[in-house]
Amino acid sequence: MKKILTQADWIDRARAVLPAGGFGNFDPGIVIREGKGSRVWDEDGKEYIDYLIGSGPMLLGHGHPEVMEAVLEQLPKGMTFFANNARGIELAEEICRAVPCGEQLRYVSTGGEADMYAIRLARAFTGRTKIVKFEGGYHGMSAEAQMSLAPAKRVNFPQAIPDSAGIPPSVAAEVLVAPFNDFEYIKQLMAEHGQEIAAIIAEPLQRIVPPLPGFLELLREETQEHGSLLIFDEVVTGFRFSYGGAQDLYGVTPDLATLGKVIGGGFPLAAIAGRADIMRHFDKAQVGDERCLMQLGTLSGNPVAAAAGLKTMEVLRRDGAYDQLNGTGKRLMQATSTALEEAGVPFQIVGEPALFEVVFTGAKVRDYRDTQAGDAERTQRYNAVLREEGIFKSPGKTYPSLALTEEDLELTEAAIKKAAAALD
Repeated sequence: MKKILTQADWIDRARAVLPAGGFGNFDPGIVIREGKGSRVWDEDGKEYIDYLIGSGPMLLGHGHPEVMEAVLEQLPKGMTFFANNARGIELAEEICRAVPCGEQLRYVSTGGEADMYAIRLARAFTGRTKIVKFEGGYHGMSAEAQMSLAPAKRVNFPQAIPDSAGIPPSVAAEVLVAPFNDFEYIKQLMAEHGQEIAAIIAEPLQRIVPPLPGFLELLREETQEHGSLLIFDEVVTGFRFSYGGAQDLYGVTPDLATLGKVIGGGFPLAAIAGRADIMRHFDKAQVGDERCLMQLGTLSGNPVAAAAGLKTMEVLRRDGAYDQLNGTGKRLMQATSTALEEAGVPFQIVGEPALFEVVFTGAKVRDYRDTQAGDAERTQRYNAVLREEGIFKSPGKTYPSLALTEEDLELTEAAIKKAAAALD
């Protein structure tokens, strides 16, 4: 008889072959067996309501029947070609129709790749080398992106601090770091360094922190004034906040945007989208050898991922999809607020209905340092109780999905009450 492996067995096996026992993403102390709709099950069979949703891409839930049908239709026709394919072209057309800045796009496989190429593209287009990013902003795993993502020590802006070993010190000299939502600092930084800056890269909603009114508009004005590009990292927010992404929701159009997660429908797919005059630097015939940005990838524009993305986006275009998603988020935000008020715990609900989190602080949260000032011990206790009560989520984000049912929401509200009461 074949032995039934427990979660503990799988954790032991992982520790033998994986550094730190995991893939480097989520808590290696849980091994997921399967997902269906709004639920996931671990290898011991424990069931959870899923608010991690693969870190964002499963906006329709796991195994959505229409997405599965589209994937199964494509699979017998071929899984990858390293060549143009109709599904990838169709998806590119739809993304460019939807995203305000998207005149053309180029595919990659991950959001981190998209951010890396967007930075390189800005340098190729402007002939400049310096990049401005915001402290706490996440833009993948490139050397530039790993500057001041989660700095262990505070330093004066705009000094960049590497968050990883293996990054040459010279990289820090090309990255200027600013506090998010600080109007005066950005004006000062651009006045001093504007002629050297290729681009400002920003998450329009930085992790969970929304832009203050007028802040994104300021970034747009300053980059235009100084001949720099504005890059919105919409890997998370693209097609989650609205069909046109955060740039549509907030009404500010960047020069370039990076997209991922939702556009692949759960499969590896990402893209850089932007103005045609900038994107032409991917075309050697237009710009010549020296100004051309080399980019290729084995799975770029993968037809299976494109088929899943096309169907996902079709579902999102249907009447009421975003009303449902935002309504669910508002309900969960209100449930969290009510429970924590009753518990008498200082807190802030930070984010937008489609992506939010609670920070245990009485002060307003405007930037990365404000999020770090929250009570970490309370955060840990709160999330631990939610996990015990069958809520599967990131320790720093809550991702609602369209798969959530009334039963899911009622069970989640009950779990939130228990987690809040445990903080007394």
